[in-house]
Amino acid sequence: MTWSGANHLIFDMDGVLLDTEPLYTQAYDAVLEPYGHRLDWETKKAIMGRPAPVSTRHVIEKFGLPLTPDEFIQRRKPLLEGLFRHSPAMPGAEDFVRRQKAAGKRLAVATSTYRPLFQIKTSGHPWFELFDTVICGDDPAVARPKPAPDIFLLAAERLGAAPTDCVVFEDSPAGVEAAVASGAHVIGLLDPNMDRALYVGAHRLIESWAELG
Repeated sequence: MTWSGANHLIFDMDGVLLDTEPLYTQAYDAVLEPYGHRLDWETKKAIMGRPAPVSTRHVIEKFGLPLTPDEFIQRRKPLLEGLFRHSPAMPGAEDFVRRQKAAGKRLAVATSTYRPLFQIKTSGHPWFELFDTVICGDDPAVARPKPAPDIFLLAAERLGAAPTDCVVFEDSPAGVEAAVASGAHVIGLLDPNMDRALYVGAHRLIESWAELG
């Protein structure tokens, strides 16, 4: 199966539809600064695509911070809320989504972002109304976060399709791992700083939406 022949498309959000990964880095740096640290790229790679409790625990352990994950999240929360009100779209993402919708395809968002932050991130992007279903990381039907395939299996179910009939667009290694485990056809959107070898099992790797025409 090729992506263009599929009628059911599932999109991660951060780094795929919205260019929010730099905003996460800014917020992490603001929390880390009093302790003399900044978010290095190796740590960034390890936490991309993972839910907040997992990513913050990793950062706390990496830098030996005297904080609990809940304390870290509470310090980061107002920073993220302010930054996310101005979340830019990934170049070409809106146009790609609009063209797929116009072609009659069914579309889903499957993001580790919790619903309250999802609403803030997308508040300036009415084109998110084009999606037939949106599944967030705090959906009670998602038993396990990425890299488990649960969120993509649920997205396929809500689109009324078998996972093997879906194409998933992801940018993080954890997200690609989850999508591959679901049985979907997987396209990885690469950050130019990421090692291609981390995207094990992806059927195709691209660096921009323009590569899909």
